[in-house]
Amino acid sequence: MQKKETYEWGDGVFTLLSWFKKDKVRNARVLVAGAGALGNEVVKNLALFGVGQIYVVDFDKIEISNLTRSVLFREEDAYNHSFKSEIVAKRAMEINPQIKVTPIVGNLFSEVGFGLYNSVDVIIGCLDSIIARYLLNRMAMRAGKTWIDGSIENMTGVVRVYTPGISCYECGLSREEFNNIMLRTGCADVFRMQGNAGRVATTPISASIIGAMQVQEAMKIIHLSEDEPVPFKTLQGKMLRYEGLTNSVNTYKYASWKATCPAHERWDNIIKIDSLSAENSVKEVLSILKDFLNVNAIEINMRNNKFIDKIISDKPEKEFLIRLPESKLDDYITDNEELRKLSYKTLFHKCFIENIDEYFPYPEMSLKDVGIPLYDVIQVSTDKGLFFVELTKDASIFNLA
Repeated sequence: MQKKETYEWGDGVFTLLSWFKKDKVRNARVLVAGAGALGNEVVKNLALFGVGQIYVVDFDKIEISNLTRSVLFREEDAYNHSFKSEIVAKRAMEINPQIKVTPIVGNLFSEVGFGLYNSVDVIIGCLDSIIARYLLNRMAMRAGKTWIDGSIENMTGVVRVYTPGISCYECGLSREEFNNIMLRTGCADVFRMQGNAGRVATTPISASIIGAMQVQEAMKIIHLSEDEPVPFKTLQGKMLRYEGLTNSVNTYKYASWKATCPAHERWDNIIKIDSLSAENSVKEVLSILKDFLNVNAIEINMRNNKFIDKIISDKPEKEFLIRLPESKLDDYITDNEELRKLSYKTLFHKCFIENIDEYFPYPEMSLKDVGIPLYDVIQVSTDKGLFFVELTKDASIFNLA
C-alpha cells in the first residue's frame, strides 16, 4: 500500500495569487446559513479554498427534488431523510480533509448561539425567504459582522453585501414587506419559516454562479485589512445582478442605513464566563451570575425563544403541559396525535415565560432545554444594570476554545 504524501492544501496553487494570504484563509471562520442549492455551492467553494472553520446551519432534510441542483447530495441521502447540514459538512470534508466543517441542525435565530455569530469573520446567507434574511440581518448587525446575501430564481441571481455602518437589509425593506414580517413573526410557526423551502424554480447554473460570487466576496472580506491596501473592490453596499437569459451582469449601489433602524442594536462589552454553559441548570447559572456580577437581583431575558409552559385549547377547553422552547412547539404538536388533530379545528393559547429568575418553576432544567442554545450570549438584567454574558464554556464544542 502506497504511503500517503503529506501536503498543505493550496500550496503551489493559491500561493501564486498575489493577494492570497494562506494563514488568513486557514484561520478564517465562516458561518453559512442554509444548506440548499446555494449552500452546497458556497460550502464546496469554501472547502476548495481551504477555509479552516466552516459552520453550516439548516434544519431541513434532503428530498429528491433537491438533487437536481445540489452538488453535495446523493440519492441515498434523500431516501435516508438525512439532514442537509450534516451531509454538506461530511461531503465538504471529503473534498478537503484539512478543514473542519461543523453542521448545526436547527434554525439560525433561536438555535445558533450568539457567541458563534460573534466569533466568525463573515456570514454567508443562502436563504429563500424574507423572514430568514430579516432574522439573519438582525444577528449579523448585533454582532457587527458583514453578511453576504445570495438569491436565485430561474436563470437570474443576485448577490448583496451588508456591512454595519454601510448597509442593512432591514433598512432597505419596503413598508409592505416590513409590515408583513411583523405580522408573521408574531406567529408560533415563525421558526419553521426561516429555512429553505427547496421549491424555487431555478437551475444548477444559477446556483453555481451566485454561490461562486458569494464565496469570492467572502474571500475579499477575509483579506480586508486596515494596515495594507488590497487589489480588489468588494460589493459592500452594492448589489450584483446576473441575468442568464440575456447574459448580462450589472452592479448597482444598494446601500441603505437609517439612523433609527432597530436592527442596528449592537451587543458589545460582552462578559466571558468560562464556567458557564447552556448545559448548566437554571439554578446553577443564576448562582454563578450573582457571584460573578456581584448583584442581588437577576433575570435572564429570553430574547429569541420564549419558554412555553403549557398551552390551552379553545374547543374543547383543555390544558396541555408543554415545558419546551417556542421553537420546538410546532414539531411537538405535529408529533402528538391528540394535539395534531385539535390543531386543525381549534386555537391554542400559550402560557409562556419570557424572563427567567429565581422564581422560575423548573430550576433544574438546563438553559439548553429552556431554549438558550450552546455558546449563546445571554442578556441579563440586574439591580446594577444590564449585562451581556457569554456562555464561554461551550466554545470548545465549536473548536473555538
